[in-house]
Amino acid sequence: MTESSIKKLASTLLDAITDKDPVVQEQVCSALCSLGEVRPVETLRTCEEYLRQHDKLAHPYRAAVLRAMERVLSSRASELDKDTASTIILLASSEMTKTKDLVWDWQQAASGVLVAVGRQFISKVMEELLRKLHPGTLPHCAVLHTLASLSVANAFGVVPFLPSVLSSLLPVLGMAKHDTVRVAFCSALQRFSEGALEYLANLDRAPDPTVRKDAFATDIFSAYDVLFHQWLQSREAKLRLAVVEALGPMSHLLPSERLEEQLPKLLPGILALYKKHSETFYLSKSLGQILEAAVSVGSRTLETQLDALLAALHSQICVPVESSSPLVMSNQKEVLRCFTVLACSLPDRLLAFLLPRLDTSNERTRVGTLQVVRHVINSAGSTNTRITLMSPSPVTLKHEDCPACAPPQPADLTATPASVV
Repeated sequence: MTESSIKKLASTLLDAITDKDPVVQEQVCSALCSLGEVRPVETLRTCEEYLRQHDKLAHPYRAAVLRAMERVLSSRASELDKDTASTIILLASSEMTKTKDLVWDWQQAASGVLVAVGRQFISKVMEELLRKLHPGTLPHCAVLHTLASLSVANAFGVVPFLPSVLSSLLPVLGMAKHDTVRVAFCSALQRFSEGALEYLANLDRAPDPTVRKDAFATDIFSAYDVLFHQWLQSREAKLRLAVVEALGPMSHLLPSERLEEQLPKLLPGILALYKKHSETFYLSKSLGQILEAAVSVGSRTLETQLDALLAALHSQICVPVESSSPLVMSNQKEVLRCFTVLACSLPDRLLAFLLPRLDTSNERTRVGTLQVVRHVINSAGSTNTRITLMSPSPVTLKHEDCPACAPPQPADLTATPASVV
């Protein structure tokens, strides 16, 4: 088919996208995607022209066209030339921010186009998004969402831009008064931190291997100060959880001395939320990340906080697991991960905490404690830690109390951690 015939066919399909029957709309989108698989550039350019020329087209239909474009781009973005990529980026950016109101299906569809293009043309996408960050003005929530999504989709491409992004966002962080905007900021900071950590963990493959944690540490601490000391005090549960999710990866980027300075407030602050939230998975996940960060810098604060930490974590592991609740199962895994981190750092203190709880008459307490013992022995990486945890004790371990525990076997201290039961 010639370029003109592709354009005519795509235009005919686009004219049918306003059909009131949702089934027809979906068929039109599928046909556009099939056409785009064969001739991506011509199809995408036709979609771009259509949206530009039909400015009054209602947003549900605009979103449908953008979703079709995203599907084509997800597998064919590498075939775009620079001019076509630039045209699509400008269109998606305009569609995403055309209204200040939250019209999520439309804005998310435009954001998806930018993320799909950003896998191949990250510099052009980031330059366009940076133009949307104006000094002294809160950014559009969709811009924050897109920056967050790009940090996951293309961390290597986004991280070199993070200093510029953070320098634009941090001065206006205190201006965010609505929970929706604050949640968007938290999500972006979480993803920025995760992207930076992925980049730093893979410097051998990174485009700029000279990047160091110091490049982000000061800015991340400034953001941490607002999130922990102000936003975490919100009465809105959704915002509190968004803050907690962000604090986990952010803790790994804080300057070591700042993290140590904050731990006496940060750890009790997270533990206090266990009493306020019924779904505790996000709390436990973030707590595990914070504990890992604390151990990595050789924190001494953990010793003073250990009793409170162990008591809170033990109460979580003793909660009965409902198979119908995936978050409860996931929470238990994260709690066990926390115990493993503490076992590798302070095995003697952990053992002193666990042993008396094996001699209690409360079955649920014994089962939970046995679960912790088995997990930390299997997962503790240090042989010395495993020896400590497997030391002879006057308390008899009653494995029959825990159906999940295998019969006790002689310890093989030369085996890998996963093979020790």
